Amino acid sequence: MATPTSDSDGDGDVTVCPESIVELPALTERPVAYAGCCLALSVPLVAHLRSLLPPPPAFTLSIGCGFGLFEAHLLAPPQSAHVIGVEVEPSPNKYLPADNHRTVHGTRFLEPLAGEAATWLFVYPRRVGLVSEYMHEHGGGELEHIIWIGPLADWDDYRGCFSGWEVHTQCADEVGGRPWEFIAVARKVT
Repeated sequence: MATPTSDSDGDGDVTVCPESIVELPALTERPVAYAGCCLALSVPLVAHLRSLLPPPPAFTLSIGCGFGLFEAHLLAPPQSAHVIGVEVEPSPNKYLPADNHRTVHGTRFLEPLAGEAATWLFVYPRRVGLVSEYMHEHGGGELEHIIWIGPLADWDDYRGCFSGWEVHTQCADEVGGRPWEFIAVARKVT
């Protein structure tokens, strides 16, 4: 029997996640591309990105989590972070437990929990407007950081979303990723 998640928008629809979550693949020191995860994962990359996340009880919302593989590695002990993944329904989630997974009805819908998250993760977002819409609607809440990860070639398209924020950037290969991937960490200026 499947376990439903909570009803995130109050309309009575719930997301059904698999009862038994798929076992996480063991990461290596070198970045490896896995099915359902745009970002190539490695031990050093996940450790670096985990170090950027707030400690519990604050939480991170990963917007567009796909299979949930990256997020599940962030949740894994011993230094687990509090991460909730959100994906468009029907979600392909295979790795995240129901308590750490939410869905929205389509790419134009926003997860209301974003207003309570201290950090947002956007890993290979599909469109610039999604980042801007989340910032406009929920950026004034508890949000302190936004982490954008994607192809270096796409960064110029997204850079404008973070005007007025303090942004630090680096190539992912400096911390265990692929050389064409890019990490931007934006901090809200108060």
